[in-house]
Amino acid sequence: MVRLPSLDELGFRLHADDSVLIARTDVAPGTYAGLHVPDEVPRGHKLATVDIARGAPVRKYGQIIGFASRPITAGEHVHTHNVDYQEFHREHAFGADVVPTEYVPSAQRATFQGFVRPDGRVGTRNYLAVLTSVNCSATAAKMIARRIEASGVLDDYPNVDGICPLTHTLGCGHSGQGNEGFEVLRRALRGYAGHPNIAGLLVIGLGCEVNQVKSLTEDLRLPPGMPVHAMTIQELGGTKKTVAEGVRRIEEMLPIANAFQRQTVSADKLILAMECGGSDAYSGITANPALGAAADLLIRNGGTAVFGETTEIYGAEHLLTRRAVSREVGEKLVDRIAWWEKHVQIDDSSINNNPSPGNKAGGLTTILEKSLGAAAKGGTTNLVDVLQYAEPITDRGLMFMDTPGYDPVNATGLIAGGAQLLCFTTGRGSAFGCKPAPSIKLATNTPLYDRMSDDMDINCGVIADGELTVAEMGAQIFDHILRVASGEETKSEELGYGEEEFVPWHLSTVL
Repeated sequence: MVRLPSLDELGFRLHADDSVLIARTDVAPGTYAGLHVPDEVPRGHKLATVDIARGAPVRKYGQIIGFASRPITAGEHVHTHNVDYQEFHREHAFGADVVPTEYVPSAQRATFQGFVRPDGRVGTRNYLAVLTSVNCSATAAKMIARRIEASGVLDDYPNVDGICPLTHTLGCGHSGQGNEGFEVLRRALRGYAGHPNIAGLLVIGLGCEVNQVKSLTEDLRLPPGMPVHAMTIQELGGTKKTVAEGVRRIEEMLPIANAFQRQTVSADKLILAMECGGSDAYSGITANPALGAAADLLIRNGGTAVFGETTEIYGAEHLLTRRAVSREVGEKLVDRIAWWEKHVQIDDSSINNNPSPGNKAGGLTTILEKSLGAAAKGGTTNLVDVLQYAEPITDRGLMFMDTPGYDPVNATGLIAGGAQLLCFTTGRGSAFGCKPAPSIKLATNTPLYDRMSDDMDINCGVIADGELTVAEMGAQIFDHILRVASGEETKSEELGYGEEEFVPWHLSTVL
């Protein structure tokens, strides 16, 4: 007699109030412990554990993830074919769950090896950057970086991690100062220019752009003693002369950058950016909560963790406002949610257009379900502040930044805010880097980790495999963060990712 798996072996529920089970493996049609499954349910997807009436809420994580678009019978596959997204009231309960953070005593805090800058901030990498004011100077910036690298001169400066060209598609064809889009661009450029992972800066423009090099460099507010050079292609007489002059000026800054050496510093100097992309049903079960546990450890050690993607915490924002340290902080988040509700109406869109086709193939049905998993990156500590895109991070603890859900735009904002490294969770697989900050990739499931081992740094799938708890995985992630902050190379750095992912949020009308 063949023994059929029990419901616990078939899948798992995340909360006693859940009306769905998450399949542990591909489930073939059949009857399991009295539950009839009429159709195949893919691994990570949901099947109903009870009958759900049409219009009734579907629950996962103990929260509403959608509403039945037709009657759903216990055992049925629950997904886009029978679940709709609908708005519903969420009680924000500002500060209801705030509790004091249990900090590690200063003398016992974790440490890493970082580059201490003159203003006291600490870098995890030591780059020279070539920042463009406009897309028109992007090619020249990349040519300068490639020429320096090809010359072999960097071999003489072992403390310099490389030359980082920061190019983008913006800088002209839009309104200037006072325009929201222009100010967002300037904040992003300012944040990268003065980033603690950058030891010196070359700014290149074309010369006639809206985002003028002169006013840009005056607006940068760089840390004291940081070398900065500025020039335009038109003034120097063309591309060849610009590249030659750019190489000369970079070579001037190399000894200055090389003078910085790693030294032992407290983990309270770290700002960790947290990102999820190519998410699947396991993101909210393994990698995201484990990353949240690592963020909790960093914060307990006096550090800071920041995450964003406002469109991907939509429907879960009430879980964050309950942890807001003040009503003012909670209302900041609610205000950004309201802004996005209006913003998507401009092109007759919907926030539920996120999740992507890949997210849905991975078992995520609605933005509500995706958001509940994404919010798990925020761990359990208090929400200290809510920031505008690319706004400088000046406090410690858990931060939220208003950013789009598109991975490179989100990461650009977080790093512009001052994050010196990023942890990126993915369930479908993502190829991503974000110079000048290293990017640590966390796979949500073991098959992905095995399939894309050249891109993934950590396998969080062992949680679903029953090998580690979320807390144990979080401790391993925290240790890995400290090693990378101390100079250990990530998979994305080995592959050379990071230059194309500098993508400031484009809010301006193109004129």
